[in-house]
Amino acid sequence: MSYDTQLPHAPSPVAMRNGLGTAALILGIIGTLSGLIPLFFWLAGILGLIALILGLVGRGRVKRGEASNKGVTLTGAILGLAALILSVVGAVITFSAVSDAVDEIDKAIKDSAPKDPAAKSPAGQGDAGAKPGKADKDKPLAAGDTVVYDDNLKITVSEAKTYAPSEFAVGHTKGNKAYQVTVTIENGAKQKIDTTLTTLQARAGKDGATAEQIFDEKVGSGFSGSVLPGKKATATFAFDAPAAAKDLTVEVSPGLDYNASQWDLKIG
Repeated sequence: MSYDTQLPHAPSPVAMRNGLGTAALILGIIGTLSGLIPLFFWLAGILGLIALILGLVGRGRVKRGEASNKGVTLTGAILGLAALILSVVGAVITFSAVSDAVDEIDKAIKDSAPKDPAAKSPAGQGDAGAKPGKADKDKPLAAGDTVVYDDNLKITVSEAKTYAPSEFAVGHTKGNKAYQVTVTIENGAKQKIDTTLTTLQARAGKDGATAEQIFDEKVGSGFSGSVLPGKKATATFAFDAPAAAKDLTVEVSPGLDYNASQWDLKIG
């Protein structure tokens, strides 16, 4: 007599979901290489943003044990951030070059036009060399103060609050303190304003050491798109400062057509 015996099946190993981390690395590499060419700033920005998002999501999978490529996802996120920074630099260089070229063409046209010595400025018109959209601020502003530009664009920076970066945050150094600020842009002009090129820089402490911007799941995405007349846009930013620093100077540049303004914020 024979007996059939059945052994229990061993549990199948869980398949690692490493696809997002790998995709983040590939897109981050392509985006960073594209950012080295200023004319391709738009491609570097798109790929860098996607790589950063995929890298952060991939890191979440690693944390939950669903993926095993921790180093790849971290590298992809860092390269995505680098591509975003290069895209901003490339955009500034490209638009500055175009603006300079347009100015040179306008100057050449004006120089070639016949001069009319009897011509006068229209009544009520100010200095022809004055540029609209500038704010004359020689001293830093305080937390909560609002700077108003000539075209009625208003920018407000809140007080600095302590911020706890996640373990996946980029830009935070262990031992330093992180602070977050909220920037509000209000469009009081008669036409929409593009906020895409709005940038922030910060310095901390008596020595004015550069405070690195922190990119995390909740902060660092910045402004995007346009603000219609009468509307507002708000974004939250975070910066890394030495633990002993007592003040944080935040500089906001609304775009190429505006002067940057500074706020002195108390921290520590």
